[in-house]
Amino acid sequence: MLTEINPKLPMRNKAATKDFYVNKLGFQILGDNDFDGYLMVQKDKIQIHFFEFKELDPQENYGQVYIRTNDIDNLYQTLVDNKISIHPNGNLEIKPWGQKEFALLDPDNNLLTFGQSL
Repeated sequence: MLTEINPKLPMRNKAATKDFYVNKLGFQILGDNDFDGYLMVQKDKIQIHFFEFKELDPQENYGQVYIRTNDIDNLYQTLVDNKISIHPNGNLEIKPWGQKEFALLDPDNNLLTFGQSL
C-alpha cells in the first residue's frame, strides 16, 4: 500500500533554496540533521526534498510538483501579499479539469503548482 510521496527536486544552492522555502513560503526544516548537499522541508502534510546539483541550468530544469490545498484563495493572497512572484502563466484561475490553480517558480525554476478541487 502506498502512503505518501515526497518529491525530490534539484537545487544549485542549499542556502538560497532554504531561504526561499522557509522564509518566503513558510516551510520548516525537517529533521535535526544538516546533510551535506541535501535539504528536506515540510509544511502541513507536504514534504519536499532537494538534492544538490550545482551544474543545473535553471533554464533547462523541468522539475515540477503539484500540491493540493484546501484553502487556495487564502494561500494565493498570502503569497501575493508577501510579494512572492507568481508564474506569468500561472495566475489563480479555474481550469477546465475542475481545479482552481496557480503556479510559481523557485530559485532553480522548479515549478510549484497549487490546486484545489472545486
